[in-house]
Amino acid sequence: MTEASQPGNRQGSPVWDPSHQGTGPAGAGGWSSRPPAEGGLAAGGVVFAGVLMLVNGILAVFQGIAAISEDDVYGRIGDYVYKINLTGWGWILLIVGVVAAVAGGGILKGAAWARVTGIVLASVGLVLQFLFLPYAPVWSIVLIAIDVFVIWALAVYRPAAPGRAG
Repeated sequence: MTEASQPGNRQGSPVWDPSHQGTGPAGAGGWSSRPPAEGGLAAGGVVFAGVLMLVNGILAVFQGIAAISEDDVYGRIGDYVYKINLTGWGWILLIVGVVAAVAGGGILKGAAWARVTGIVLASVGLVLQFLFLPYAPVWSIVLIAIDVFVIWALAVYRPAAPGRAG
């Protein structure tokens, strides 16, 4: 039985051709069982997450300074379950902001420690912004969404192994 006489094969080409089916080896234009180490959404997401962490850290520093100085930026609230004075929140935000800015810079430089630190800081920042909701509700919700993205981007990214060309 020749290829041209096989049922369903009207053009005479093989029925099963891995290069046309997308199931060949990764180097032959097919797919690989592992996602690419660098490239695509995850790699771009890590760069974006690094920038977000750097900017978010700087903004948290400013937010902390405003709270410490007892400026009129934040209104005084009455009874709140997680009661801590505004100066205390200011110091917490200032310290976390400085560490987040340093971690964001480390992420942009590709440091592995910065990715782990970034995930931890984004998680802590998410909780802190939840607790800060009564003082700045819209801003806190925006930062919670940013923290969720940063956690995702840093968690899914897998850098290329040393000695392996992308």
